[in-house]
Amino acid sequence: MKKLLALFFIILSVCLAKAQRISKTFEADIVIYGGTSAAITAAVQSAKLGKKVIVVSPDVHLGGLSAGGLGFTDTGNKEVIGGLAREFYHRVYLHYQTDTAWKWQRQAEYGNKGQGTPAIDGNDRTMWIFEPHVAERIMEDFVKEHQIPVYRNQWLDRKKEVNRKSGKIISITTLSGDVFKGKVFIDATYEGDLMAAAGVSYHVGREANAQYGEQWNGVQTEVFQHGHHFKSSIDPYIVPGDKSSGLLAGISAEYPGEKGAGDSKIQAYCFRMCLSNHPDNRITFPRPDNYNPADYELLARVFAGGWREVFNKFDAIPNRKTDSNNHGPFSTDFIGMNYGYPKASYEERRAIVKQHEDYQKGLMYYMANDPKVPADIRTRMSTWGLAKDEFKDNGGWPHQIYVREARRMVSDYVMSENEILGKKPVQRSVGMGSYALDAHNTQRYVTAEGFVQNEGDIGVKAPKPYGISYDAIVPKSKECTNLLVPVCLSISHIAYGSVRMEPVFMILGESAATAAALAIDQGTTVQKINYSTLQELLLKQKQRLRYEH
Repeated sequence: MKKLLALFFIILSVCLAKAQRISKTFEADIVIYGGTSAAITAAVQSAKLGKKVIVVSPDVHLGGLSAGGLGFTDTGNKEVIGGLAREFYHRVYLHYQTDTAWKWQRQAEYGNKGQGTPAIDGNDRTMWIFEPHVAERIMEDFVKEHQIPVYRNQWLDRKKEVNRKSGKIISITTLSGDVFKGKVFIDATYEGDLMAAAGVSYHVGREANAQYGEQWNGVQTEVFQHGHHFKSSIDPYIVPGDKSSGLLAGISAEYPGEKGAGDSKIQAYCFRMCLSNHPDNRITFPRPDNYNPADYELLARVFAGGWREVFNKFDAIPNRKTDSNNHGPFSTDFIGMNYGYPKASYEERRAIVKQHEDYQKGLMYYMANDPKVPADIRTRMSTWGLAKDEFKDNGGWPHQIYVREARRMVSDYVMSENEILGKKPVQRSVGMGSYALDAHNTQRYVTAEGFVQNEGDIGVKAPKPYGISYDAIVPKSKECTNLLVPVCLSISHIAYGSVRMEPVFMILGESAATAAALAIDQGTTVQKINYSTLQELLLKQKQRLRYEH
């Protein structure tokens, strides 16, 4: 009887604790949803401006892609990276000035101690290439130094309507039942979940060129600018020449669309793997779940045609590691397999992410083991493996998939390639970008001639750095007046290909927080803040708003 009573009280206490948790409410001036680099810079800037801020993060690990394997930073013109973003890269520099930072190689073997390598800018005391755990530690240091409350593993309850009143978000609720109230909210996720749940207009996919007067948006079946296409004629069918045998894995039977036409497809995702070739810090590529060598038959045909560029994007980061990115016609990008991700449920997203993980792990295992892979490739691949000292709670695998593009807000102002290419001036700048119009492949299809081809890969250089308008990070005033969106901003697909870089997200996160604080201080909406005052504050923060050269 005593045991039964004891069990009863244990169950009762658990139920009461759960009930108590469901009713817990948190309140702040600024509530930030997301765990990305933009979320952390927004939180730091909010705290620096004296605002009570809380971060509601679906992620356990902070920093998004910056801490998730993307250590070979896509900087563009480094001169226009200022504020907290530059502080982040300065802290990376300081870390690698210490002897203890170099466990698996000597600093001299990697660079020349800051005298002009691509990684290190000694004059500016910044470093742009780094290991994932270093980025995560810096993000955690930012949070700790500014005493920012971070509520992790807190997922927005997307099935419930966001609590709004008179065009303002009053509070958001997470799946745990916790409620977060704020005066201003910032959606700093890669997916734009809060933006969508708040009823803000958005777009998924590619717009037709005609929509915003662009050249590089929409379907681009005749454009091959990075070399990530099939340069030789490769048969797409399981039995070569036999259409009735069906298509090889990863090839769509659908018509790719008319040149320049819009569609609902998005550029491919992948994981930015951190690999090591140090024997003491290498996890041999395992045979993954759901492995099927037939999934990689198309790659075997690419190899048979003489292609050997497998290791061209094993970009070196410190300590004999890589930031490994997609390269070539068949690589880590799981082309065409992410279309449903932006609007999918959490369960559906987890399934899509798992499919990407299985595909990419299978690819590495295949290249290291399958006899159809040339012997020289197999031998070299076998010297690589996942880094043991990265993502240690996940078997060396990145926590974050590379969401290159998901939802994009549609506000009263939509940036297009015309601003990026200098054809249109940008008013009310809150930061700058400089990277090329950069989009990965969107689909893999069969050409009219009966061969396999990729489509969607674009790389068009921006002639000079450009401003990013404040009007692109605020919704239409009729939809929401206290929300800022620095990641899924109001921009066309192809223009987003330039803006979607981690330094830019940090810049826009900081600027969004400054605008949020200003809206609170001025007692107005985010759309009606005084831009001159915002500009003055951003310049004091050493943000770069215009390019003087």
